[in-house]
Amino acid sequence: MRNSRMELGRPASGKRRLKDLLLQEDNRVCADCSAPDPKWASANIGVFICLKCCGVHRSLGSHISKVLSVTLDEWTEEEIDSMTEVGGNAVANSIYEAYIPEGRKKPTPDASHELRASFIVSKYETQEFLKPGLRIVSGKGNTDSNSTKTRTDGGSSQRTEGMVEFIGMLKVKVIRGTNLAIRDIKTSDPYVILNLGTQTSQTSVISSNLNPVWNEEIMLSVPEAYGPLKLTVFDYDTFSADDIMGDADIDIQPLISSAMACGNASMFANMQIGKWLKTADNALVEDSIVNIVDGKVIQAMTLKLKNVECGEIDLEIEWIPLDQ
Repeated sequence: MRNSRMELGRPASGKRRLKDLLLQEDNRVCADCSAPDPKWASANIGVFICLKCCGVHRSLGSHISKVLSVTLDEWTEEEIDSMTEVGGNAVANSIYEAYIPEGRKKPTPDASHELRASFIVSKYETQEFLKPGLRIVSGKGNTDSNSTKTRTDGGSSQRTEGMVEFIGMLKVKVIRGTNLAIRDIKTSDPYVILNLGTQTSQTSVISSNLNPVWNEEIMLSVPEAYGPLKLTVFDYDTFSADDIMGDADIDIQPLISSAMACGNASMFANMQIGKWLKTADNALVEDSIVNIVDGKVIQAMTLKLKNVECGEIDLEIEWIPLDQ
């Protein structure tokens, strides 16, 4: 579920350090709104956050806050080092919330998106609550992944993305490809790119395989004004531009509408609650059913890639509501 050419897995010592940090009392609530049991973290800032605050952090851009799931993402040793060097929510908040103006309060767990977003932007992007003259530059994961560094040049950060309100999360499991197109002499080195809104993520590269098995999960935030989930398959080339191996648009509305209509899926037995119908205009090989399975809203599908001579992709998508 991490970027394509990253090593998956990490030593047990790294997992242990992250788990021990999460068990600290100050890290058992969200650093920004105090919601209990946070399952997300900003690896470069060094705080644990809830899903609702996670959506705002993602809108800031990874140059300000690099968001990872504590339970779903694979962490590098450098990212874990960055978290442990900060020391957790209490230490980070003693810096980022050193001088909150009178009358300005932290959001509560049930705060509106607008109040939550306003506070988080002020706290981390414009850094209005720091000691006078202090500015924090968060280390970037692939350039300098040490914990936050300070400077006193008075510089200001530039906004690169507008604030986006998210309505939930989408977990996409890229399962396998079948009979993919040849782009090298006899085979291809395929990987999958997923796009939703301004977010882009990709699977690992499978070398020399026209029937690759990924079984990789990718987490994406779903914006309020969402469009189709776009999938593109590429052939990785070392010395030239990667070749396209087909694409497909995935209509996620049947999944989301069905999930929202049924409410708390954990209250229901396994059952069908929706369907995305195969038509001549979409990429479905057959109708795709939306099911409740073990309290989760899940939709499996097989897509016939478009704009290419051959190839299919098997996927499974799961809706994760903000309050989960």
